Amino acid sequence: MARESEFLSLSDQALRAVIGPNSRHVALIEDAFKVLVEAPGGGVSINGSARDRAQAKRVVVVLATRADTGAEITEADVRMALGAAVAQPRADQGRVVPDAIALPVGRRGAIAPKTAAQARYLDLLSRCELTFGVGPAGTGKTFLAAAYGASLLRRGQVDRLVITRPAVEAGEKLGFLPGDLNEKVDPYLAPIWEALNDILGVEDVRRRREKGEIEAAPIAFMRGRTLSHAFIIVDEAQNTSRLQMKMVLTRLGEGARMVVTGDPSQIDLLNPRDSGLRHALRILEDVKGVGVQAFKAEDVVRHAMVERIVRAYDADAARGRPAADLEDDAD
Repeated sequence: MARESEFLSLSDQALRAVIGPNSRHVALIEDAFKVLVEAPGGGVSINGSARDRAQAKRVVVVLATRADTGAEITEADVRMALGAAVAQPRADQGRVVPDAIALPVGRRGAIAPKTAAQARYLDLLSRCELTFGVGPAGTGKTFLAAAYGASLLRRGQVDRLVITRPAVEAGEKLGFLPGDLNEKVDPYLAPIWEALNDILGVEDVRRRREKGEIEAAPIAFMRGRTLSHAFIIVDEAQNTSRLQMKMVLTRLGEGARMVVTGDPSQIDLLNPRDSGLRHALRILEDVKGVGVQAFKAEDVVRHAMVERIVRAYDADAARGRPAADLEDDAD
């Protein structure tokens, strides 16, 4: 098969991102598609068969486009781009979503979608009053919700960021935890705080919390309130009851938006059938102003092992293995 070379002109910023530390990113691309990637100056030259060259080119274009938005390119980003180039239909390869949204709020650069599903999710967040992001752990649904809310807060498009989730493990035991309300709730919102600290910085988050611009409260404290000009994140929503879900969804006030995140396969309620998330998805999906983005195992952007773990559990669930079998395994 004939091997030819193709040159892609890149900005200095994009070129550095594509090459990677110690040429690590280039090495991953070369190993994946059996091509030779060189940087003669002003861009990269890709040498290989027509098919391999085309796939490598799509990966380079995705990484370069993200880098030009100011986003930091990591090895995980490269692996995601490689996987997408192999798995996506030919017509969609190398393209996440036209004019994909990048959020200029990250301390290490703009935050941009890493998968097509993430890009669609950000698009829904920008267009819908109520967005559901559902799927397995590690797909970025909570992190991107926090990033989007932080971007609205920084631009003054909302007055505050309100974060809530059910404290299923503690329930009414919240009253026995030490400290004020924030100290009682914070352990249950650790993933949100980690995301916001990474996006805004610890000091900025602390200052905004003190000013009331960022507020955290358990689901129970939402009753009776109307949240206007706010961005509301309802996290771990699979553990809300149907009544809790209806209550929190009806807190939306003027100028407010809400995102509901959760994993319907990880319900901790005593009666999983009472999950408010599953019920809401069934009855609200076609309601005007509501957007739903479902993430899958291939959208996991954590360690590659996480995707393999999710796939193994999905396969087990598809076989209809009884829950009792899992309990026997744990003994």
